[in-house]
Amino acid sequence: MADIISHPPMDQLQDLEYCIDSNPPWAETIILAFQNYIVMLGTSVMIPSVLVPAMGGTDELAFSKMDVRLDGPTPSILFGDKARVIQTLLFVAGINTLLQALFGTRLPAVVGGSYAYVVPIAYIISDTSLQHITDGHERFIQTMRAIQGALIVASSIQIILGYSQVWGLFSRFFSPLGMAPVVGLVGLGLFQRGFPALGNCVEIGIPMLLLVIGSSQYLKHVRLSRNFPIFERFPVLICIAFVWIYAIILTASGAYREKRVITQISCRTDRANLISTAPWFKFPYPLQWGPPTFSAGHSFAMMSAVLVSMVESTGAYKAASRLAIATPPPAYVLSRGIGWQGIGILLDGLFGTGTGSTVSVENVGLLGLTRVGSRRVVQISAGFMIFFSIFGKFGAVFASIPFPIFAASYCVLYGLVASVGLSFLQFTNMNCMRNLIITGLSLFLGISIPQFFIEYWNPTHNGLVHTNAGWFNAFLNTIFSSPATVGLIVAVFLDNTIEVERSKKDRGMPWWVKFRTFRGDNRNEEFYTLPFNLNRFFPPT
Repeated sequence: MADIISHPPMDQLQDLEYCIDSNPPWAETIILAFQNYIVMLGTSVMIPSVLVPAMGGTDELAFSKMDVRLDGPTPSILFGDKARVIQTLLFVAGINTLLQALFGTRLPAVVGGSYAYVVPIAYIISDTSLQHITDGHERFIQTMRAIQGALIVASSIQIILGYSQVWGLFSRFFSPLGMAPVVGLVGLGLFQRGFPALGNCVEIGIPMLLLVIGSSQYLKHVRLSRNFPIFERFPVLICIAFVWIYAIILTASGAYREKRVITQISCRTDRANLISTAPWFKFPYPLQWGPPTFSAGHSFAMMSAVLVSMVESTGAYKAASRLAIATPPPAYVLSRGIGWQGIGILLDGLFGTGTGSTVSVENVGLLGLTRVGSRRVVQISAGFMIFFSIFGKFGAVFASIPFPIFAASYCVLYGLVASVGLSFLQFTNMNCMRNLIITGLSLFLGISIPQFFIEYWNPTHNGLVHTNAGWFNAFLNTIFSSPATVGLIVAVFLDNTIEVERSKKDRGMPWWVKFRTFRGDNRNEEFYTLPFNLNRFFPPT
């Protein structure tokens, strides 16, 4: 039987070009870093585009309120609220990515805005005390301050669970069987950001999807010069450039002049108003919107999103470690990363990004698509985020790329992350009915339950959970609208309660147990040791 098995289970992927500690040449590294920056732009622009108008903000230039007299001061220009929020989100994302790559898990993971926070933020926006503010810009400012206060308080959850090692202790209940559906659902759970979003503008979305698949898979061996696989390294960057130019031509030719509003917003390259409203130079700083306001209800609601982002990031870290040819992060490293992510959410609250942070799933998928898992690439991409957030006009040019172009690439990137999660099943016995039931039930309920909750939720309605306590509604609706969180609850519970002792080998525990502790595998020190000899002061456990 052993001779028949041609693909035995392997700790690490073998067909990647660069692992976490190896680096491409500098020119290639910089272009790869810019590609990472472009990929994370889609989510970074979409979240503020949805939330800022609901908060009362605008994407138009405005003027400050003051008396205008011939002999007096003239009103100062207030740049578009949406443009400023996007700049702030990108700036803090750059800082958080750098902190995570240097001192957190040290995996090549981009940390950016998260959709998990939309439900509690919508609850805050609908607060009657804020809705009674008649002036739109004033309501935006007060809502932003309320969101900041909730993020600052809620960040303590991840900081405490991370640095106290509680999340690491909980991770001891994980196994390859339990993690496979969780990591798989981190990718599959984002299906609404894929083809449904692409379908809003099929004339640019479909060509983008076909080009990404064609260039990354069928043309990956094409080498234009110096034996360099350009289509394998930069498929998303090249395809976005071509389809973006195509979209500009369609816009300029008047192809969308008589189309529906949703089509014009999705397809046109001149509808975002980001370039005209973004400042040439703007340095985001803490408390730039004013002092945060604090509410117990807002904070409790936001804690649900913090818990969800912690689960989703855990799955993304597992996927990133595999695509970077590293070992699964041990409990100590995972807790350290969650602690730093909590500090990142605290920074989100202090700066006022309008949402919280989590690991960017699309950038994790990009590691596999380009076959480059280098940590240095992600660190330099953080520099691009910071640079283009400060020099707003330049960043706004790229941020005006229509979202269906990004959605087309997400179809590939999210799917890749999902398949990485399913690859953990190679360490389990999938000829065992127990494992088949746990895997199938976790995946099915992980997709079905959130879809049921999402169908009943909209910004003007409390959702499926509808009590007099708005914070309680937001809390449960957020938890059960997350595929990865539902998958974790189902998979970990079943895996640790059904025939546990008899199924250790079937669950993959003989392979998994050595990665529980930092010193369980010699390779952990190579991948996860802190820089600047900091392990002397923070010894791993």
